[in-house]
Amino acid sequence: MNTRIRYAGLGLLALTGLYTGGWAYFSPKGWYANFPGFGLSWLPPLGPYNEHLAKDTGAMFLALAVLTAVTLRQVRNERLVRTTGAVWLVFDVLHLGYHVQHLDMYGTRDQVLNVVTLAALLLVSALLVMPVPPVRRDAVRPVRRDAAGPVRGGGAR
Repeated sequence: MNTRIRYAGLGLLALTGLYTGGWAYFSPKGWYANFPGFGLSWLPPLGPYNEHLAKDTGAMFLALAVLTAVTLRQVRNERLVRTTGAVWLVFDVLHLGYHVQHLDMYGTRDQVLNVVTLAALLLVSALLVMPVPPVRRDAVRPVRRDAAGPVRGGGAR
């Protein structure tokens, strides 16, 4: 996976953590009543408001955002990227698993949006866990041009 894809994936996860975490922690009642926003409200059908649970959820998402932001700064660190992806992946698998079992309380639009958004985050996390194949130095040879045409391997003719 190239660096641009890593940046995009980590950026999406960091924004998700900041958006959800900041809102849940600093405005738990507003988050509960209005999450995910955009005129939708997915939390009230799941049960009564609980400030402690809302703030803990916010704190967890903010912690994930911090880890992801650190990883963005060190995107070439294979171990850190894969670890961050694995941390998100554990959360995303369990989170999606719960919501898939509780879709009956939503209309069709909200069912689809729940599954699509949570599955997308899971896929992004899974991509970050995938190993980057090593680049074989002997397989990539620079092409040097001279008056007689291309010379492969950079060696003398």
